[in-house]
Amino acid sequence: MASSIWDGARGCIYGGAVGDAMGGSTEGYSPQAIQERFGGYVTDFVGPFNPDWQTARPHAPFHKGDGHITDDTHMVLALANVYAEVRDHLDAYHIAELFVREIADKVVYIPELERETVLQNRLFHAEKYLVLRLRHAHADPREAGVGNVVNCGAAMYMAPVGIVNAGDPAGAYREALEIAGAHQSSYGREAAAVMAAAVAAALRPRATAASVVEAVLELAKDGTRQAIEAATAAARGCRGWQQAIPVLREAVRPFDTVGENYREPGLDARRPSRTKAIEELPVALGMLVATGGDYVQTVYGGVNYGRDSDSIASMGGAIAGALGGEAAVPRAWVERVAGASRKDFRAAADALAKVALEVLEKDRRRFEERTANFPQGVGA
Repeated sequence: MASSIWDGARGCIYGGAVGDAMGGSTEGYSPQAIQERFGGYVTDFVGPFNPDWQTARPHAPFHKGDGHITDDTHMVLALANVYAEVRDHLDAYHIAELFVREIADKVVYIPELERETVLQNRLFHAEKYLVLRLRHAHADPREAGVGNVVNCGAAMYMAPVGIVNAGDPAGAYREALEIAGAHQSSYGREAAAVMAAAVAAALRPRATAASVVEAVLELAKDGTRQAIEAATAAARGCRGWQQAIPVLREAVRPFDTVGENYREPGLDARRPSRTKAIEELPVALGMLVATGGDYVQTVYGGVNYGRDSDSIASMGGAIAGALGGEAAVPRAWVERVAGASRKDFRAAADALAKVALEVLEKDRRRFEERTANFPQGVGA
């Protein structure tokens, strides 16, 4: 288990980035197609699924694989930068004012494009919606996510919220729900809150995969709660990630709106609902349970599940990394991704840990000031 907030933050950021980079090669394909393409299960970094990646999908000419992070980790790092600037809890207005600036104005190296540019040029349409709604349409940040494609786009970068609220899943849930409203609605927003809560729960002393699931089920609502219940219950009967792949797909199918052909979603896909859920987070938590919280095995499960594999492996990796700390994530993997993606993950993790400790002290002082106003309690 992680020995401190610093250790847990490093495990979380390293773990998410490695899972994201490894899962990029398999994103969008079935487990069968992945095994056919790579000659078996993917258990290390490999190249793009399509060797002719520049032209195979002209609308997305991204160099996935080879240790390159995707938009998931770029968004995590962008949110970490916002926390480093604010040094306190965030609200939806911070997303509108500062997070959009990270996306639309700041030039960074995008490994999948092999050049420097603004992050907006790499994002999927549902994430570009942040810029459209908040900068160009001047929508109220608290509800700007209404009307967006309902997907995992907000959930995939909520790990920093869990780190800053380490040990307080309910606080992480509330904060993520607030800021995710600027990006997502319905079960996309709910998943973001639950993802943050999972990381916060994983950073508790003596946390386990089981205690993380227990914590999030106390908070999750509607179809998201039901999907997590179904996936984690099914995972308990599995012995390892290989067995869990088809079992988890079957468990999450009733809640998934995308359908069996991931590249061609159905007409009712990604619309608001009280009974549906994103696929990625329940599967990531299911893999966590099926592997007993083991970092490497959790990531392998997400990578080889296919479909939105980079997000599944990234979410599962972030939670498992928070549980196990820095030592849980193979150092060679971290160095490979950091070098190929030209990112300093340790600096980002340590900055978040420092903010987490500062926020903890601010929260303590705020609580003391509040209680000092009522020295005799609330009274009759």
